[in-house]
Amino acid sequence: MKLKSFYNKHEPFILGTGFILVLLVLWESVPLWYTLPRGMALFFTTPSKIAATFYELLLNGEIEKHFYVSAVAFLAGLGLSIIVGLPAGLIIGRSATLEAWLDPYITAFNATPRIVLLPLLILWFGIGIWSKIMIVFAGAVFPLLINTYAGVKNVNRVLVNVVRSFGASEWQLMKIVVLPNSVPYIIAGLRLAIGRAILGVVVGEFFGSSQGLGYMIASGRDELQSGCRLRRRLYLHGAFRDPHPRRQATGIPSRQLAPGDGEDVLRALLTDRD
Repeated sequence: MKLKSFYNKHEPFILGTGFILVLLVLWESVPLWYTLPRGMALFFTTPSKIAATFYELLLNGEIEKHFYVSAVAFLAGLGLSIIVGLPAGLIIGRSATLEAWLDPYITAFNATPRIVLLPLLILWFGIGIWSKIMIVFAGAVFPLLINTYAGVKNVNRVLVNVVRSFGASEWQLMKIVVLPNSVPYIIAGLRLAIGRAILGVVVGEFFGSSQGLGYMIASGRDELQSGCRLRRRLYLHGAFRDPHPRRQATGIPSRQLAPGDGEDVLRALLTDRD
């Protein structure tokens, strides 16, 4: 009875955590019950290896400085989007004139992929913290603004009329009726804004930073590509030294290379792409 009561009380947490654990176990066990192709096995990893690498980064302190840079850009950009988006959504939602003026521009900018703004922001603000803050701001402000605006438009008109009948000013109406009734929309917009902000800071560090978690991801990608190039060169060198190089390089049953075959193997390996 106590166990059932505990489960009913914490059912969402138990189901969510259990589902995540099941996925991690399945992911970890994939190499055990399925033979991955050579190309996929080269780039496939498991949660245990990820955890071990993360632990190494924690020990050497490398991830801390990058996390600090990303956290500063994330918090600054998200805070700026809240300062701008929340009041703007409230004001536009209460003003038919501003809605008519600004709604087309808000819709157009919200539909524009933020990544296309990154080169322009780098030119304006340079390769530094401000370009990342602005790309985070550009990604996070519109979900918050649009959801706040929608919350204001969906306020119960009966409540608005009742408060107005008692002589409330626009500020009192906003404080007593509009803002409290818009809170669910604002929270939903904030959740979307946080996701857009994380995406913005990582993408911004991909192309316009020398520090941060996005920079670490990009650096790891580049090092992996360099390793693949080195591996191909070593593989090519071994192919011409092996008595049966075609078998080693291409998997075809062994035979002596004919004159000119080495050039074909060289061309095939140099044009190979991961």
